[in-house]
Amino acid sequence: MNRITGTIAGMKKLVILISGRGSNMEAIIRSLRAEGWPAQIAAVISNTDKAVGLVTAANSGIPTQVVSRGEFSSRQSYDAMLSEAIDQYEPDLVVLAGFMRILTAGFVRHYEGRIINIHPSLLPSFTGLNTHERAIEAGVRLHGATVHFVTPELDAGPIIAQAVVPVLPDDTEEALSARVLEQEHRLYPRVVRWLVEDKVRLDAGRVVLDAAISQPGEYILTGVLS
Repeated sequence: MNRITGTIAGMKKLVILISGRGSNMEAIIRSLRAEGWPAQIAAVISNTDKAVGLVTAANSGIPTQVVSRGEFSSRQSYDAMLSEAIDQYEPDLVVLAGFMRILTAGFVRHYEGRIINIHPSLLPSFTGLNTHERAIEAGVRLHGATVHFVTPELDAGPIIAQAVVPVLPDDTEEALSARVLEQEHRLYPRVVRWLVEDKVRLDAGRVVLDAAISQPGEYILTGVLS
């Protein structure tokens, strides 16, 4: 059984990984502070110093760090250094928020049950990139975003929750992307808070939800009620 364990005085430590503007990171920061979660964001780490989200994090008083891929000869050596950078903060939860790297199996297993990601599609449909364009081309009527535990297989980890938006007849990739992103900014902070409050856990590969979690109409929750 994997449950996020507490740190000092019951506060949970989060480390957020980004590669770009970090809009989901920003939504998490905003919700954590507005709602008073029992958590702190210990650090924001990027794989590029060009990530605009680093400035946002620094302006919010959060420590930042860059672990650049160009300094390493292999994925394994990069992930080893990334793990070292993360572990100095002793995080209870690692949050991928637009971190544009495929992580090695060893890295993922090191954080099993305490690393999550948000993906811009209704998984298991449209794993990988260009999800909005592919959804329109496929003619699906529903699209959205998925928060899931990270496993070694890309975008295939146990699903925690999903947000759904309609695909309109005249949708463009940009319009659909904007509607999905709006839902991401609502969904991801909510799921992170559930994890901080021990209302969601991974148990033998299954998502287990605390019975105290109500079923919000705009979200689809998966897993087994405890």
